[in-house]
Amino acid sequence: MQTLKDARPGATVHVTKIDGQGAVKRRIMEMGITKGVEIYVRKVAPLGDPVEVTVRGYELSLRKVDAQLIEVV
Repeated sequence: MQTLKDARPGATVHVTKIDGQGAVKRRIMEMGITKGVEIYVRKVAPLGDPVEVTVRGYELSLRKVDAQLIEVV
């Protein structure tokens, strides 16, 4: 199981599952990250937080805690 947090900069991944419950999961899905969507990892900050990605044509920064909830392949 690989999460978005583990993806390397320059990689394109697909979401397989979103863990978490309630408001956290809903917030991630409202940002456009849903099962099957393609995500391009632009860069990761030196300490790993935040992770900058491109999803559905727009740029997004995710906290490491949130990126860890997104399973990708």
